[in-house]
This record gives sequence, C-alpha cells and structure tokens, in this order.
Amino acid sequence: MSNNFPKLHNAMWPGLVGKGNGGEPPIDLDTMLRLTAGADVNGQKFDGVDLFLALPHTDIGSSPDDIKALADKIGGMGFAVGSLVAPVWGGSTLGGPEKVEVYLDMVKKACDIAKVLNETGVRKYGVIRIDSSTSPEVWAEDPVGNQKKVAEVFRQACDIAADYGERLAAEGEICWGGMHNWKDMVDLLEMTDRPNIGFQADMAHTLLYLMGYNAPEHRIVPGDFNWDDDAAFQAGMRKMTAALRPWTIDFHVAQNDGTVFGSGSHDKTGRHCQAYDPNGKLDIARDAGYWLRDENGELTKAFQHICWDGCMFPNAVMMNQQTWNDILSAMIKVRDRHGWSE
Repeated sequence: MSNNFPKLHNAMWPGLVGKGNGGEPPIDLDTMLRLTAGADVNGQKFDGVDLFLALPHTDIGSSPDDIKALADKIGGMGFAVGSLVAPVWGGSTLGGPEKVEVYLDMVKKACDIAKVLNETGVRKYGVIRIDSSTSPEVWAEDPVGNQKKVAEVFRQACDIAADYGERLAAEGEICWGGMHNWKDMVDLLEMTDRPNIGFQADMAHTLLYLMGYNAPEHRIVPGDFNWDDDAAFQAGMRKMTAALRPWTIDFHVAQNDGTVFGSGSHDKTGRHCQAYDPNGKLDIARDAGYWLRDENGELTKAFQHICWDGCMFPNAVMMNQQTWNDILSAMIKVRDRHGWSE
C-alpha cells in the first residue's frame, strides 16, 4: 500500500503574494482551486489546500455564513483545508500599541474563521501562520529589546489562539525581523514560551538561513562554500534542522536557486523556483527528510499535511497546468520517501 500521509496540499497565496502594486495582477481563488484540482500524476491528486485570509481571496472579516459557503465550495471539490495565513501586516509586533492591537485582531479573526472551518468538518488539521511583521532593519535598532517585544506580542497571540484550540506557526524568512536567521528564530520561540507556538519550515526560505543572508554572523556553511560541496551543504542542513526541527509544526515543500527575490510589495526573501528548475539547489525529496525525520532517521509525524509553496512565480507559469502536475509529482516523491500509511 502506498503512503497516504502526510496529506498533500497546495497553497493558494501564490495567487496573491508579490502580485499587484504595479506588477502582475492577482490570480483569484477560484482559478487557483481549479488549477489545483486539475493536477494529476498517474491518478494521484492533491488532498487539500492552505488558505490566505486576505482579499481578493478570503476576506478576514468574512461572516460565518461566508466561511460556510467557502467550506462547501472547497469540500465539494474533494479538498480539505489545512493551515491558514493570518494577514498580520496591517499591524506589527514593533509598531506601538495601535499596531499591536491590529496585529492581534488579525490573529483573532483568523481563529474565528478556523473555528467555522473546523465545525464544517472541512478542516481537521493545520496551523495559523504568523510572522513578526517588521523588517530586520527596524528590529536591529535594538535586537535585545525588540526581540523581547516580539516575543511578548507572540505570547498574546498564542493566548488568543489557545482559546480556540489553535496553534500558531512562525514562518522563518530573511525578510522578517527577529526571524531572519536560524539562531534568533530559535531564541524567539524559546522566549515566547507557549505550548501552542511552533515553526513553519519552508524549504526555500530556510535554505538561506544556511547562507546567513541578512545575518552573516549566523551563517552556517563556510564562507568559501560553493554548491558543489554537498558534504558541507548536508552538514549545514543537519545543524540547522537539529535546532529548528523540534519546533516544526508545519512544513512547506519548495525549491530555491540560492538567491533572493521580491516582487510587488513583498520584500526580498528566498526565491521560490519551479519544482524541477535546473538551477534549484535542493534535492527536494532527499532534503525534505531533514525536516520530516529526526537525527536517527525516524519519522517525526509532527504534522498531518505538507504544503507546496511557490510564491512570486510569473502568472504565465502559474496558469500552465503542467506547472502543477510537476509540483504534485515532487510532493508525491516526498511522501513516497518520508510518508506513512494510516
């Protein structure tokens, strides 16, 4: 019997992230769902989707009836809903009381939506994704004091989520202050000190943790590292994942060519590449194992689904159905190698 866990999800936010602001137009949710449903690899399909709780996809202020209708639509396509992205960027962990209030309100509204999705039965697993919503430059004005402030807001967010039985996952990206390198990310999680906080590992973003982008003092691979040195790469992966894997409660499969990229209003972060990009530095199926297996090679089974994340792809690439077949193919290889059956 082939593995049926973890479930394979597609992210809806690549239709929005990096779009607009004078760049390419967003791709609507219905189109993203249709492309996901159209993906097929020898009869295998995606199991579900992860959602971005912002317009023009899903209004964070949606009524319960709106969310029930959304659940009916997604469930009717044979999909589950997994993790949800709270749109915290109108607020900030470091922007003063008013900005903090907005930030926490976004978390609460995301939990309200999660509650309705759970009650419909379309959502049985997943987390709510957050970040610090501040830049490394602002954070670096007072690293010690600002990290304490970020942790305090995270604690308040966790307490809100706990009332709903939800877990929050902080996604480490080099563009978010206090989360922009592996060492400060671990310190922030420890400082937050809540049972329902964890880490969302994205293979494209965490790759740049190795390189010390935006934090050269926390570079893991040698200064003269080159991508032909696979032993140094794997040693770096072992060190990084040993620190972050115990916190990881949500996981994004992705590819990266070792560079940074930003478009629209999104700051530069790890470049997401197509699954089989010849310039990709990751062996996706192998390197996913650093996150899905412990140091002894045993499956952690720390989450019930994994999600593809491919932000800031050109719209022409995203509208090509073969793109999603290739992505699904890469996801299946991860599950074949590191999955299990239930």
